[in-house]
Amino acid sequence: MSRYRPPAPPKSNYLTAEGESRLRQELEQLWRIERPEVTRQVSDAAALGDRSENAEYIYGKKRLREIDRRVRYLRNRLESATVVKSLPADTSKVYFGAWVTVENEDGSEQTFRIVGPDEVGDGPGYISMDAPLGKALLGKTVDDEISINSPSGRIRYWLLSVKYRL
Repeated sequence: MSRYRPPAPPKSNYLTAEGESRLRQELEQLWRIERPEVTRQVSDAAALGDRSENAEYIYGKKRLREIDRRVRYLRNRLESATVVKSLPADTSKVYFGAWVTVENEDGSEQTFRIVGPDEVGDGPGYISMDAPLGKALLGKTVDDEISINSPSGRIRYWLLSVKYRL
């Protein structure tokens, strides 16, 4: 059996202005505050002597690697991202950044915002444009029927409203 794993599918490179701001704040926090503090702690732990049995040194180095990995990721994402700061030409259709209200087969309504994959955890109801429902919603207009496959079977939604906020 091989250990080969195919590469992950590429993520969309879109960010809202709020998402870009949050990622930049996280980058600043990691690079200017956390990393210098952890570096100081590792240096202090290294000064105590035997590093092979020094838990503070070992875990500090591990934390530094985690911080450096996240900093590299954030810098690459921010460098290659397309920040969407304007409304689309046709605001009656669902595009990136739209707030949509849908109704499912049970009659319950849900409101979502279509965002990039890096912003999914930023707010309640944020869904990625790469998620099955996000992909199905893109380009739809009010009263359109959306149908997606899920592990529990086919689910149908009806698009009730599309709104944009700057």
